[in-house]
Amino acid sequence: MSISSTIKLIRKLEQKKYRRQTGLFVAEGRKIVQELINSPIKIHTILATENAIENIRLSAGTEVIITDKDTIAKASRLKTPQQIIAIAEQRQWQITGKEAERDLVLALDNIQDPGNMGTIIRLADWFGISLVLASVDTVDIYNSKVVQASMGSIIRTPVVYTRLDEYLSGCNAPVYGTLLDGQPIDTERLTRNGVIVMGNEAHGIRPEIRKLISHRLLIPSYRQGTHAESLNVAMATSIVLWEFRRRW
Repeated sequence: MSISSTIKLIRKLEQKKYRRQTGLFVAEGRKIVQELINSPIKIHTILATENAIENIRLSAGTEVIITDKDTIAKASRLKTPQQIIAIAEQRQWQITGKEAERDLVLALDNIQDPGNMGTIIRLADWFGISLVLASVDTVDIYNSKVVQASMGSIIRTPVVYTRLDEYLSGCNAPVYGTLLDGQPIDTERLTRNGVIVMGNEAHGIRPEIRKLISHRLLIPSYRQGTHAESLNVAMATSIVLWEFRRRW
């Protein structure tokens, strides 16, 4: 492709509808581009400065367009462009519905903030979560802000969008959820498998999903009297995943 058509495509891929139509997404920065190259994901095109592409091992047949910093800045959506941008194919993952019978599954109910989503995917990668399920109205993992916040973890971490109520209804494993009327997580018995549900930033877990939770958990506050109303969902996810993995 020409430089101008590549820039146009990168800009179009900022929109979810174009990402869906093309099956492509944009990743920016040396670290994530190198991880893409080392993964099974097919890279469509790389746009980079000569210095940025230096010492990066490329797969045979990868289209590379060498340009300057000003051109990269036109394509980039970052405040500080990182001089290398890749257009890659979205990775498709399949689920059987039996994953929670063998290991921990993380279910995200209507997470909206891209930064939170990317951080949660990174946490799932760190804690070895075998599958992340996302409700169909959860923010797109290929949103550029999610991609950046995940720091490459979207490459390794299976994320599948599905009807959470249907998945949980057919689940033959414990379903955990963080709720204000739950029991302190440090006093509860936790299993090595099951589903952990995390809810929307403002409204938490919606009622139709809440009724499918078999084990209600609470992250207790240790400050007496007035304290913060709640934890950021990514913070809460890190605490919950740590507690599960610590036990096992």
